[in-house]
Amino acid sequence: MKNGKLLIGIIGCGGIANNKHLPSLAKLGELCEMTAFCDIKVERAEEAAKKYGAADAKIYSDYKELLNDDSIDVVHVLTPNVFHGPITVDSFNAGKHVMCEKPMAHTAADAKKMLDAAKKSGKKFTIGYQNRFRNEVQTLHKACETGALGDIYMAKAHAVRRRAVPTWGVFPDKSLQGGGPLIDIGTHALDITLWMMNNYKPKSITGSVFYKMADKFEGNLFGPWDPKTFEVEDSAFGFIKMENGATIFLEAAWALNVLDSKEAATTLMGTEAGAEIRSGMSYAQNELIINNSKYGNLFEEKISGGGHIAYFEGASNEPGYLEARQWLLSIINDTEPLVKPEQAFVVTQILECIYKSHETGKMIEL
Repeated sequence: MKNGKLLIGIIGCGGIANNKHLPSLAKLGELCEMTAFCDIKVERAEEAAKKYGAADAKIYSDYKELLNDDSIDVVHVLTPNVFHGPITVDSFNAGKHVMCEKPMAHTAADAKKMLDAAKKSGKKFTIGYQNRFRNEVQTLHKACETGALGDIYMAKAHAVRRRAVPTWGVFPDKSLQGGGPLIDIGTHALDITLWMMNNYKPKSITGSVFYKMADKFEGNLFGPWDPKTFEVEDSAFGFIKMENGATIFLEAAWALNVLDSKEAATTLMGTEAGAEIRSGMSYAQNELIINNSKYGNLFEEKISGGGHIAYFEGASNEPGYLEARQWLLSIINDTEPLVKPEQAFVVTQILECIYKSHETGKMIEL
């Protein structure tokens, strides 16, 4: 630390870095400084350092050189998925705290190595599931913690876009990402759902994966792509049975001919009440609806809009900012980060099993 601030090294200066992590960390100048930037395209590291870095920020094209800097306290791993595992393990071996962007890893084996390295190092570790910090998600989690829904025995995890395939970066490249929408956005929906249920003991997984829309880019939100380079699935579905008998249906798609598009959303069914988070392409704003019965009638409850007061907008409440703040404070105050790596490991296990179930045509047991 320097002057009471954590010194942060950024590994990977692409889209997720510039759209989420770097702007959020820049708002937390009282807690941190970004003093090192690394990218295999060195000009991206230079641009990020110029915009967000300390005056003397260092630039690297090799992440191992960044890790050799003993002054760096924290590393943010913001690379394509297949590099999450080795870079995170090397970061722990170098004595750094690690924030790794989702998914934790593209394989359960890599995720296990990350967990083991974190435990051996004694450093803090978290995964970038910023959707947990949205107001309606936090509110529903509080309701679940108090038992307002009772025993949650059935859930649906939604990550469906009607036609919004990302056409930039390495998203269509299976060798770098490990998969398509299942590992990209399905991971968020599954994380939210498991967190609400507080159930991390899957027993069996059955999955179906589809490659149907690679050449059907008409109406795509981000424009056309090259079908020849589209190597990943366009949709995937999983049925997950937990040890206690609870079940989860997971749907993930970048392109699906459906009207109701939900993303980073969940539907929960409990013995006392049900709940639904509605967010995604079909919704102008995120909603939380809790449904139950009272006074002899069926009820639906929503969060009341708080409004605002002119000139007094308050502190930033963007999920990425809240995630970064909680993460840094967990290091400074030696508390647990909200997103625990053990939970993210289960998400990675389940996603991998959906792919394996499709490949083998069999149910996968854990």
